[in-house]
Amino acid sequence: MKRTIFAVIASAVVWVVVVSLLDRLLRLTIAGYTEAEPTFAFTLSMMLARFGISALSSLAAGAVAALIARSAARAPWITGAIFLVLFVPEHIKIGNALPLWYHLTFLLTLVPLFGAGGLLTRRPAATPAAGTPTGG
Repeated sequence: MKRTIFAVIASAVVWVVVVSLLDRLLRLTIAGYTEAEPTFAFTLSMMLARFGISALSSLAAGAVAALIARSAARAPWITGAIFLVLFVPEHIKIGNALPLWYHLTFLLTLVPLFGAGGLLTRRPAATPAAGTPTGG
């Protein structure tokens, strides 16, 4: 249980750090992004880039949760669910600033991306080497 709690906390920290670093990268590489950010006046490419950084952050955080929790496959899903609960009110608050499809895409993919990140850390099952008898 303690390992799962630590995994969830570490995963949340990883998400915040990764998304912050990638957001800074967007500010440096996409013209007009910094000016659009305060009012959410994003172009389609800016919104897609934001989805990208959220997806990468969620995958990384899910992977960290799974690595730390080891046997607790639910740790990435728990972290994703916590983030969903935290983000729903924020997306309601900024509702009209962005199109509905943007909110739905972000919110509906958030938890599965954390879960998918957890799956990235699983090792494939060992397979017999070529020419090794498998029994029968």
